[in-house]
Amino acid sequence: MIKRDAQEEIVKLLGEFPAVGVLGPRQVGKTTLAEEIAATINPQPLYLDMESPIDHAKLGQAEAYFESHQDRLIILDEVQRVPELFNILRGVIDRRRRKGQRTGQFLILGSASLDLLKQSSESLAGRIAYKEISVLNASEIEDTRHNNLDRLWLRGGFPDSFQSKDEPSSLRWRQNFITTYLERDVPQLGPRIPAITLRRLWTMLAHQQGGQLNTAKLAANIDVTIPTAKRYVELLEDLLLVRSLRPWSGNVGKRMVKSPKVYIRDSGLTHALLNLMTLDDLLGHPVVGASWEGFVIENLISCLPSGVTPWYYRSSGGAEIDLVIEKNARSKIAIEIKRSMTPTVSKGFHFGCEDIGAKRRFVVYPGKERYPLANGVYAIPLLEMMNELKAL
Repeated sequence: MIKRDAQEEIVKLLGEFPAVGVLGPRQVGKTTLAEEIAATINPQPLYLDMESPIDHAKLGQAEAYFESHQDRLIILDEVQRVPELFNILRGVIDRRRRKGQRTGQFLILGSASLDLLKQSSESLAGRIAYKEISVLNASEIEDTRHNNLDRLWLRGGFPDSFQSKDEPSSLRWRQNFITTYLERDVPQLGPRIPAITLRRLWTMLAHQQGGQLNTAKLAANIDVTIPTAKRYVELLEDLLLVRSLRPWSGNVGKRMVKSPKVYIRDSGLTHALLNLMTLDDLLGHPVVGASWEGFVIENLISCLPSGVTPWYYRSSGGAEIDLVIEKNARSKIAIEIKRSMTPTVSKGFHFGCEDIGAKRRFVVYPGKERYPLANGVYAIPLLEMMNELKAL
């Protein structure tokens, strides 16, 4: 099993809160991680899958069931499928608090962030902490095998895809994952969206990886209204499959680009939607630069401490920064992302750094050595950049 970076933080949160919500897309490894964590802090954890009719039936009298297992950590998987549980959990947690049992009671897993947060934010306010886990990142796989970074980029970070025996098997897994989401998971969330329409939208986003969101253009290409296209993109965001990176919001007295940039969060899904099976296929495709940019951004965001915000920066005058990491008004890191082994930065990057007052400036590239470029900019490998951000 590959140890996940989030494990220690989730254990810490369980020691501070009655419930911890772990959010991440399906098949990202939430259940495996939860069982691994539970086994280290509770000798007999109890796992209930809310998509299992048998487990669902056990909670016909949920309060009595929880009461009979109050000495065990209870893992509730896909709990957003049973929204009525949240009010029951609130009552159970409050009664246990009065008896002195204050932490480490429930580990709640969800694969749709908006649904889970809507249900629990009111019912369990002050009683639950959240941790989002992403697909496998570069720091989690660096020691397992040589050349794993390119393999992770190509196959993406879903464990079953990354660990497949060969490239065709990995691609088949991702293509089946996409089909399952479109035909089974999306309809379960309520909106009746034609699978073929959502696949076309998803594929368009893959072709435009890292581009500015143009909802009107998307709507025209899939023959829906602009509000409908906006709702479809938001649905993919809620399922933790797409990320909208917002433009930097500071006031620098310039005309700023206001549209978010949109990325498919897992590079392997991007490549599956474009039918790119091998590294040669990817390196010869026009999406290669944008794919690497999205891969790096997702890895960097995955290791940001709480309270640190990612943005991008672009002005109408041509100043541009791929990623701005803002800890506070005085601490901003400007990051450019290049696939080249001999990276250079444009004048627009330097102008952007001056506009926002970024003192630390980096170019993330595929090499293994950190070295200085001009004007205080450093070329830096991905893993080293991740370590810099973890230390914030």
